[in-house]
Amino acid sequence: MQDLELFRKMLAVDSTSGHEAVFTALLKDLLDAPELRVFPDGNGGENLLFCWGEPRLVFCTHQDTVPPYITPTGPDKDVIYGRGTCDAKGQIFSMYKACRQLHESGKSGFGLLLLTGEEVGSLGAKAFSKTGFEAEYLVIGEPTENKMVSASKGTKAFEFTFKGEAFHSGYPQYGHSAVDSFVDFVEWLRGVDFPSDSVLGDTTWNIGKLVSDNPQNILSPELKCRLYFRTTFASDEFVSKLLSELPAAISKGLEVVALGGDSPAEYMTLEGFPTAAVAFGSDAPHLSGFKHKMIFGPGSIRHAHRPDEQISLADIDSAVASYISIAQHLLD
Repeated sequence: MQDLELFRKMLAVDSTSGHEAVFTALLKDLLDAPELRVFPDGNGGENLLFCWGEPRLVFCTHQDTVPPYITPTGPDKDVIYGRGTCDAKGQIFSMYKACRQLHESGKSGFGLLLLTGEEVGSLGAKAFSKTGFEAEYLVIGEPTENKMVSASKGTKAFEFTFKGEAFHSGYPQYGHSAVDSFVDFVEWLRGVDFPSDSVLGDTTWNIGKLVSDNPQNILSPELKCRLYFRTTFASDEFVSKLLSELPAAISKGLEVVALGGDSPAEYMTLEGFPTAAVAFGSDAPHLSGFKHKMIFGPGSIRHAHRPDEQISLADIDSAVASYISIAQHLLD
């Protein structure tokens, strides 16, 4: 593969969310385009738009990765490992190679938009949407196994605070543990019958940021956590209503704060490409100003966010050819 050293340089820099600055500076130094437009993201970082003429088509992906940073290794039998290989520095590398080849073939009217903070709520995308920039086509790079995304699940996030009454754990009858309230809630949630969806499948949820910092011999006075739903076309509204209508026995002493999210959506696809519905989120719902949106990229979501995150060089080469084909089809 040509330009592998460029990919190695990208992977060698830690750009976990909130720490993109060094990587942003590297991109500004290494990537070459006739024009670079820089947009502050409102959080001390910078969104970058590399332009080859005034863009009608914008390739787009994110600069940040999930923690922890993992040093790249390989390639080993055509596979390179490390944080960001498939989510999403592999997308940056593939898209940039496609842009360079399109430019060398005489094409113009496209750009490469690299955003901050996707993994922590699409902060860069939300800031970029306030700039007023508009274009006809948007191609979001995510690890889709080089398939075009036909539809994606939505997200809904909530913060929960369960209240208890601290007491000596030897005499639980005189207090109440917030952990018990949390367990009761989880058991209730497991019994909820979510609406079925023929396109996006099951509604799923996950609990994170769980904190109950009580000593082991004292009943917990408080437990905090976040609940994160992956919603479908059938369940998106259902989930929002669900948590506003909790049974009295479950909701006693419980505080729920909605943290937002996005709704499930359908995306543009092109003939000749395999398609798939996906359960992961992206910057796509948060980017306004684009008439048509697509999601496509190398690598597999099964390798993203894992200690063995990886991508094959053959997958990248295939993505480059596909990005060029997409651009030629849309721009012509």
